[in-house]
This record gives sequence, C-alpha cells and structure tokens, in this order.
Amino acid sequence: MFDLDLWREIFQSINKNRTRSLLSGFTVAFAILLFTILFGIANGLQNTFAEAFVDDATNSIFINSGRTTKANKGLQSGRQIQFKNEDYDYIKDEFGNKVEYITARIYNNIQASFRGEQNSYSLRGVHPDHQYLEKTNVIEGRYINQNDLQNRTKVVVIGRKIEEDLFLKTTALGKYINLSSIPYKVVGIFTDDGGDNEERIMYMPVTTAQQVYGKHDYIDQINLTYNPEMNYDEALAFSSLLTKKLKDRFSVASSDQRAVRVRNMAEGTKAVSQMTFGLTVIILVIGFGTLIAGVVGVSNIMIFIVKERTKEIGIRKALGATPRSIVSIILIESILITAIAGYVGLLIGVGVIELVTPVLKDYFIKDPGVSNGLVIGATLTLIAAGAIAGYFPAKRASKIKPIVALRND
Repeated sequence: MFDLDLWREIFQSINKNRTRSLLSGFTVAFAILLFTILFGIANGLQNTFAEAFVDDATNSIFINSGRTTKANKGLQSGRQIQFKNEDYDYIKDEFGNKVEYITARIYNNIQASFRGEQNSYSLRGVHPDHQYLEKTNVIEGRYINQNDLQNRTKVVVIGRKIEEDLFLKTTALGKYINLSSIPYKVVGIFTDDGGDNEERIMYMPVTTAQQVYGKHDYIDQINLTYNPEMNYDEALAFSSLLTKKLKDRFSVASSDQRAVRVRNMAEGTKAVSQMTFGLTVIILVIGFGTLIAGVVGVSNIMIFIVKERTKEIGIRKALGATPRSIVSIILIESILITAIAGYVGLLIGVGVIELVTPVLKDYFIKDPGVSNGLVIGATLTLIAAGAIAGYFPAKRASKIKPIVALRND
C-alpha cells in the first residue's frame, strides 16, 4: 500500500490520462456538491421551524376571550366575555391530570424609572408557572413564587435588557424600580431566547397587578401546557374539550369562534412536523438519487477505464506483474480520484451554502448547513462504489492472457 514505486505509477497514470481522471472526479464532486447543498437547505428550514417555537413551550395552549357574535340561550350577541380568577381555578381543578403548568396573564404598559433613567415597558401579571410556559431563564435572583401571590408583594422580575437600559452603573437585583411612581423590588433578572423584545418585559405577581391596577379578580388571558405524555391527537382532543367546557360555562354558542378562543400549539407543531418530514423525504430522495447517479457514473467510467487499459495490463503481465498488483493499482487510483473529488465537492458545497446564507435568510431559511458525518458518509459510499465498480472489470482483465491483451484493439 505504501510502495513508493506503486504510488509513482498511480500518479503517472493520472497525469497521463487527465481527461479521464477529470471526468471521474467531476461525477463524484458534483454528486457530493448537490448532496451538501440540498441537505444544507433542508437543515436551514428545520432551524427556521425550531426558532419559531423557541420562545414558548411546544405543548402550550393559549386561552383568550372576546365578544360573542351570536345570541345563545336568550342572551344577546355582543357580550364581552371576561375571565376571572375562578375560571383559572376551574380549569386547574377540572383538568388537573391533563395540565402540566398553568398561569393567568394580566397585561399593562408602564413607565419605569431608576435614578433619572426611564423608559416604557410591557408589564405582565403572572403565576409562578409562567416561567416554564415562557421558557424564562432566570440568571440572577428568583422568579415569582407562591408567597408573592398570597401576600400581593410589590416585586418584579425584569429582563436583561431592562437592566441594561435603566441600571447603568449598578446591578438591578435587590434595587427598587419605580413603576408609574410605585416602588417595586427587583427580585430576579432573566434572559429569553425570543430576543431583545422579550427581554424588555417585566413580570409581577398576578394578585399584585389586580390590586394595584384595579383589575379586581379579572384576568386577561389563561395559558397552560398540557401533559407532555399526550400525543398530538390527544392534545388536540383536550383543547377541543376545553373549548366546549368554557363555552358552556359562559353560555357561548358552539359555533361562535370569537367569544372564547383556544389556540393549541400542537396544531402548529404537528403541521410543522408533517411539513418537515415531507421535506426530509423529498430531500432524501433527491439527495440519494444524486448519489446513485454518481455511483452509476463512477461505475461506467471505471468499466471504460479498465477496458481502455487492457493493453497496458497485458504489458504489465508480460513483464511479470501479478493479477493482485494489477487490481491494486486500478483500485487505489479509483479510490484516490474519488476521495479527492469528493472532498473538493464538499468544500465547494459548504462554500456555496456560506455564500448564500444571507440571501436565504430573506426566504426564512436560517443557518443552513450539513453535518460533516453525513457528507463524509456519502463520500465514502461513492468511494466504495468506485472501488467495487473498478474491482470486477479489473479482476476480469487481470485474468486475460498477455498475448490476448496485447492484440486487443
């Protein structure tokens, strides 16, 4: 394998037959190039779908209220449905084993200030479970807890960007921030994968928000996550049951789509999963079809190469070359050309993906790329195919008698 003379002969053969070598290499390089680009784009689409759900738990259900659009049970249309604490408790008690986390939400916009620095931010009154629905990562301090709810404490958890905006020369944890002239203690600082806007939100106990902002026992929204052991169909059936129960509770017509709105993330995740699966299948078919085409191309070229070198093989045998040495030199040449071409195709494919990444972002394809293991596996497949394709005709040619080979036209 490491015979210097053998390698010298291989490189001399490649150099002598440049066109043949280039054709062999082009087939392999193009197959790997196309394979890399296709799988890179597929991975980019999967990254886009994953980013769309990064900010919330994928098993979330959002429950909103509105006005009725249809009369029902003697009640006029146009009624405003308003959730209360008792509705939160009802869902929690009625569907206890089906609910993983649950929280109410109260929305408000406030003016926040600290030592002369001020800005407007979104404020949410929430329950402690909200941290897990929103995937909030507390990096300092703590989140809202049950004691805060019971005592209606004036505490807030703020996003990292709020700390950067207002607390220029000190840390926010433990300090008091003025919200519309009312001081609140900062008990926690969080980050959120949803981006800067999500990190410019602050949270306080829902009971405190109700007391301070005159909400009484009203809440704006109820969010929950269903039991993660449920499959897609069970999750959708649960949200349908939840919708029916709430409509019955508020005497809303079953066909009224605006009074009580239940949005289940399972619908989106199922659609995305189906789309991703279908896309993956298509990419696999195209990708492996390309590889098969490359295999066929390499096989045809190797058969042609062996046939073309019949006289050369005859001369080698006449000079005393063994059948094994003849097969080895052809196989090593085939493997070398395929390996180099495959690597070149990989480099070009990765380069093309890197070049078009900024453009692909405009088409909602984020961070396209392909794992090295997958592409190396595809390259090895082509190398193996080239070796096998060259072995059988080389083996057959090595058995030809020298006199017959030398007479070959």
